[in-house]
Amino acid sequence: MDLEISPALTIPSSELDWRFSRSSGPGGQHVNTSDSRVELSWNIAASRILSDAQRQRLLSRLRSRLIAGVLTVSASEQRSQLRNRETALFKLAELVDTALAPDGPTRRATKPTKGSQRRRLAAKGRRSLTKQHRQRPSAE
Repeated sequence: MDLEISPALTIPSSELDWRFSRSSGPGGQHVNTSDSRVELSWNIAASRILSDAQRQRLLSRLRSRLIAGVLTVSASEQRSQLRNRETALFKLAELVDTALAPDGPTRRATKPTKGSQRRRLAAKGRRSLTKQHRQRPSAE
């Protein structure tokens, strides 16, 4: 089953590697007999479907999650291997989609308004007066 990231990008199932193991957590006797934990891996560095720009963007943005250019997600939240497969596919799609998203607009520096400066200075003056009233009276 191919994984659709966006209308323009679909990861073929031949590039996805699945591993299954026994999951910890709830499940009773069932948990000891079934391999319900799922690990889904995708080799970004060797993928044939990515353009060079997409590959570089993914490698730079996901570098903390990559091991030798391979992105791995795991799912063991559900008792069923099928549901954990769906969860792993969803997690991988979200990660890749977020990493490929364009940067947001850059912040433009602005100056504080005259009113905000006046309010800030007035608040500082009130605070200063409050602290002055807490002091002991001087013996002059």
